[in-house]
Amino acid sequence: MSKKIRQNNVDRFSGFGDLYDQSRPKAPVDLIDILTMYLGRSPELVADVGCGTGLSSFIWLEHAEHIVGIEPNDDMRAVANSRWQESGRPAHLQFVKGLSYELPLEPSSVDLITCSQSFHWMDPQPTLQEFARVLRPGGIFAAYDCDWPPVSTPELEQAYEQLIQLADQRVNERIENGKEAYKWPKDQHLQQIQQSGLFRYSREIVFHHWECCDADRFANLALSQGGLQTALKLGADEIASAAEQFRAQVKRAFGAEIRNILFGYRMRLGVK
Repeated sequence: MSKKIRQNNVDRFSGFGDLYDQSRPKAPVDLIDILTMYLGRSPELVADVGCGTGLSSFIWLEHAEHIVGIEPNDDMRAVANSRWQESGRPAHLQFVKGLSYELPLEPSSVDLITCSQSFHWMDPQPTLQEFARVLRPGGIFAAYDCDWPPVSTPELEQAYEQLIQLADQRVNERIENGKEAYKWPKDQHLQQIQQSGLFRYSREIVFHHWECCDADRFANLALSQGGLQTALKLGADEIASAAEQFRAQVKRAFGAEIRNILFGYRMRLGVK
C-alpha cells in the first residue's frame, strides 16, 4: 500500500475532531473486563493505536499503569490533548504522533494494543508485524468496532443508512483519482490476524452497550462519519441538505426526549 493512500486515510479525519469526540460512543467497561481477564492482570502499558480524540484511551486511566494514545491526524490528536489538559494532565497518559507500522515504542514493551474503530484504516500485515514487535509475550492486540447505525427504530436506522449511502455515492463521483481513502474490510480482521502467523490464539467476541442519546447526538453520529464529512468537503451541497432533513426527522422522532440506544460491538483479538 502506497504512502499516498496511507496519507489519504489520515487526512480523511481532518476538520471534525470536536464533533467526533462529542458524538461517538465511549468504549464500554466490558472491554476492560474482557481484556484484563485475557491478560490475567492489569496492564502495565496500553498502546491505543489510531486513538483519534482519545475516547478509547481515557477509559484505561484507572486500569493501567501507563497509556499511550498514538494518532497520526493532527486535528484529532489536538482534541485528545485538550481533553487531557481538562482532565488534570494525568501523568500516566500521553498522546503522540505515529503510524501503525512505525510505532514510537520499544520492542516487547507493551501489554495491550487496542484499535478502536481504526484498524480498518491500517495496512493490516505491516501493522500486525509492528504490533508483534512491541508486544510482550502473552500480550494482546484487540481491534474493536461498533456496528452502524446504533439500534434505535427501523425508520431512523433506515434514514441513517440512506444518508451515509448517498454521501458515499457523491464522494465516489467527485473525488479525484489518487485522493481516495482506502478501507480494509472489518469482517476480515480476524482472518488477517490468523494469517499473520504472529499470534498463538485469536478469536472474535461480541458484546453491547447502552448509551443515553438525545436528538442532536443521534443526528451528529451520522455527521461524524468520515464519508459524509468528505462529501461536505468536496462541496456536495445535496449532502448538507440531506443531513438537515435527517436531523429534522430525528428531532421529530425524539422530541425533547433522551433515549437509550444500543451499540453492538465486535472485537477481534490475538494473543502473542
